[in-house]
Amino acid sequence: MVEIKNLTKYYGKNPAVRGINFEIRDNEILGFLGPNGAGKSTTMNIIAGYLPSTGGTVTVNGFDITEQAAEAKKCIGYLPEIPPVYPDMRVEEYLYFCAGIKAVPRKDRKAQVESAMARLNITDMRRRLIRNLSKGYKQRVGFAQALLGNPKVLILDEPTVGLDPTQVMEVRSLILDLKKDHSIIFSSHILGEVSAICERVVIINKGKIVAIDTIENLENSMVAKTQLQLKAEGSKDTVLRLLKDIRGVKDVTDITYHSTNLYGYAIEIASEDVRNEILTALVNNKCNVVELNMAKLNLEQVFLKYVNDKTEGTSLQDLLAETPDNGDAQVNPYDTLYNEEEA
Repeated sequence: MVEIKNLTKYYGKNPAVRGINFEIRDNEILGFLGPNGAGKSTTMNIIAGYLPSTGGTVTVNGFDITEQAAEAKKCIGYLPEIPPVYPDMRVEEYLYFCAGIKAVPRKDRKAQVESAMARLNITDMRRRLIRNLSKGYKQRVGFAQALLGNPKVLILDEPTVGLDPTQVMEVRSLILDLKKDHSIIFSSHILGEVSAICERVVIINKGKIVAIDTIENLENSMVAKTQLQLKAEGSKDTVLRLLKDIRGVKDVTDITYHSTNLYGYAIEIASEDVRNEILTALVNNKCNVVELNMAKLNLEQVFLKYVNDKTEGTSLQDLLAETPDNGDAQVNPYDTLYNEEEA
């Protein structure tokens, strides 16, 4: 559906994107991750046709975003991190305006606007001035405009920002439902959201792609070689005493209650594998071992591993915060949308 080949973007002499290649498949939700300044927003703006590239190609549904811009843009719905809403317009008025800009035929506009408002649960806000809406509702209005024109590809940059937990669940459900008819590139600094709705992710760092794979494969490929996960039945005090007496066990860093007499333990170990010693000690003391494995990293830990050269002294939230700069400038899509005559 979308093919990115050797994509490059320079701002003066500064490279923001460096020869990246990936694709967004039909009916796929692709997670797109990167730390601050990695070139993530620049890449999405180029895919959407709102920024020119320095080199390489972007093909959307068979149309080159540079050579066949009008046809390619008709296939794209874009929700930037800062929704491109006009505060002095009413919600319904704004959506009709966007439908006109997107060259939605007049006979179809009412149905599409009503459908978009219903899907984002903003129908009861139709007469409200956008300036008077909360941040969460502005986000939903921006999402609604992205759906107008029934684009085959949706680019969603932080679509759940400003939403309360109930609204987040609604939008997550909507995105999963949209997958039936759309290809979606989904960017979020909330990696739990990415894990919940994406199968594959692309991780970009310093303008280069450092990982492309399914979340499952990325997590399985990285094992914390100095940490074990243990789940065992028996007295917690007994298990801790036995672990402490095993040479090679450095510390028990976390204890999780599962049920009566069943606990989980995160065990920090030295470089040698001491699973056999742990298993023997527990079984000999009638502590039933339910699980004992090398710890598998989750998506947040995998992300930090891939951008490790930027993480020292930096929190995960700081890494993922997309503060606009020369490489990740915010673009108002309606400065560059089609100028076609209304159908």
